[in-house]
Formats: sequence, structure tokens, C-alpha cells
Amino acid sequence: MPSITLTVFFDGQFWVGIFERLDNGKLTVARVVFGAEPKDQQVQEMVLRDFDRLRFSPPVEGVKMQTIASNPKRRQRQIARSNEKGAGTKSQQAMKLAQEEGKAVRKVRTRQQREAEEQRKHDLRVEKKKAKHRGH
Repeated sequence: MPSITLTVFFDGQFWVGIFERLDNGKLTVARVVFGAEPKDQQVQEMVLRDFDRLRFSPPVEGVKMQTIASNPKRRQRQIARSNEKGAGTKSQQAMKLAQEEGKAVRKVRTRQQREAEEQRKHDLRVEKKKAKHRGH
């Protein structure tokens, strides 16, 4: 059964939520930008309404999730003591991998569009030449 963690933090400009999904030792990550500071109810509504539309990154191997202390006060102290902002390094790697895959897809799509446009222009030139030649 996969375990999912949501971390909400301020990245300097916007409030961001990082969903980390761990399934069979593979970590996938999705990023959501909230904009203004979200209230707990807004976060819960977003999770219930939009969770199935989140685009998770490709899986990253060899990740072990930390076990959470059962005492809520201890958890609060650990959170207060931790100096890390936002997502962990594995999550950052997963997000970077997703970004690179999107970049590769865009690059292929742009190249295909450019080649199609060049072919269309070539066909148009050939057609014009034929039309001129016929009228001669």
C-alpha cells in the first residue's frame, strides 16, 4: 500500500505543496502551487477534489520513508527543530526528472511542428513553380 505525504511550505514567492508518494521503495512527487497561504480546509478540499488529476513524476529508486514518532508533541518538536525547507533531496530529484521528461517531450513536439511547417512551405513553393510553368 502506498504512503503519501503532503508538505506545504513558503518558497519565497508562493505557498507550495509537495506530494510524496512511496510505493514499493519507489518515490514519485507532484507539486501544487497554492499562491496565498492556504487554510487547512482549503488544502483538504484540494486533496479531495484534485488529487486524481495530479501529475506525479517518474519513480526514483531506493528511497526509504522515515517512520513518524507516534507522540504528536514529539513530532511537533522534530518539525520545529528541522532546518530543511520544503522537499527532501530525493523529492527534488524526482521533480527534476519530471521536468526533464516534459522538456524532452516539448522538444520533440516543437521539432515535428517545425518540420511540418517547412514541408508545407516547400510544397507551396513547388506548387507555385508548377503553376508558373503551366501558364508559360
